[in-house]
Amino acid sequence: MNLNRRNLLQSVGLGSLGSFWPMSKLAAARPSTNVYQQLGIRPVINCMGAWTVIGASRQWPELHAPMAEASSQFVFLEELQEKIGERLSKLIGSEAAMVTTGAAGAITLGTCACLTGDDEEKIRHLPDVTGMKSEVLIQKRHRNNFDHAIRNSGVKLIEVEGKDQFLSAVSDRTAMLYYLGSSPEETVVPLEECIAICRKAGFPVLVDAANLLPSWDNVQKLTPMGVDLICISGGKHMRGPQCSGILAGRQDLIRAALLNSSPHEDALGRPMKVGREEMIGVWLAAEKYSKLDFDAYNRQCVEQSEYLIRELKKIPGLNLGYTPDLKSHRVQRVLVEWDERAMGLTTDEFERKLLGGEPRIAALRHQPQGMTFVFFLGEPGDEKLVARRLKEIFTAARRG
Repeated sequence: MNLNRRNLLQSVGLGSLGSFWPMSKLAAARPSTNVYQQLGIRPVINCMGAWTVIGASRQWPELHAPMAEASSQFVFLEELQEKIGERLSKLIGSEAAMVTTGAAGAITLGTCACLTGDDEEKIRHLPDVTGMKSEVLIQKRHRNNFDHAIRNSGVKLIEVEGKDQFLSAVSDRTAMLYYLGSSPEETVVPLEECIAICRKAGFPVLVDAANLLPSWDNVQKLTPMGVDLICISGGKHMRGPQCSGILAGRQDLIRAALLNSSPHEDALGRPMKVGREEMIGVWLAAEKYSKLDFDAYNRQCVEQSEYLIRELKKIPGLNLGYTPDLKSHRVQRVLVEWDERAMGLTTDEFERKLLGGEPRIAALRHQPQGMTFVFFLGEPGDEKLVARRLKEIFTAARRG
């Protein structure tokens, strides 16, 4: 007997979903406003860039349907991780890969993998590192707000400056080296030298590659160099689900990271649960992103920035230019400065008007004065809305 869903519903007297769940009535009652309006929240135009505080990114529209489909059926998550990991590793050029909860989740699980391997007893004991290697080396210039993701595992960070300190800090307690990608090599020991030192000493190198995007080939260069673990954000420039990331690298370390993560219940990474929807979403985002024409993408950002500057030049009293982005050369950052006394408008007041007006605009404060408008993840036409609103604010201030 072919017992499909329709037969099952009919067998219990439901006949159809419509008779069981009055969808037509629900549709008629559905409010015309969007979900944010129902909550009394006004969305913003993103002129900040890929900041988690405002949602980080906007998913590629073509991800929505596959992710919804993924949520409608049950699968074994370990099987899904394995199959998607195979595809991601081919795109990255690594031995293996897995989906994580953002780059920070990848950093934590990568650290755990270096501490425990596939030893189940050690996995259960984290963050108690008694009897394990308990130190992670990090160059002082690489300290950042996200290295808390390393310390989550219970290890101690050992700061080093220069090659001599680096060599002196290596010991039998060293579990791995954390290396922040896209660092000016004149300020730190270069990655190639770090890899050589770590390989000779026998511990892995983990590269936080979240700020290496764009472009995709920056990530593909890491495995041939000898990097053991690579951490990538899936929800920022890649435009996958915000809560997604990728950990790629050596087969044995990825297996250990999987054992330290959900759905394994007695593991430090259990709370960092990745849903099947996010796994599908970040895989498809990576497939698309790896084939993007980054020059064309950047041209759009340049055109948006140049439009804003042209329009704002019509307002007397503004100093306009660009400010560099230390994380990516492909992010366009328009700097707007003015004499607050002459304009009769402080930066605080200007920011309040940006967030309180229509449209609502989120931008970055610049020190000591002014605002930076980032064109990175917006939509074509955003620059026109931003220019119009800025001209309204500055014109009203001058009249006042």
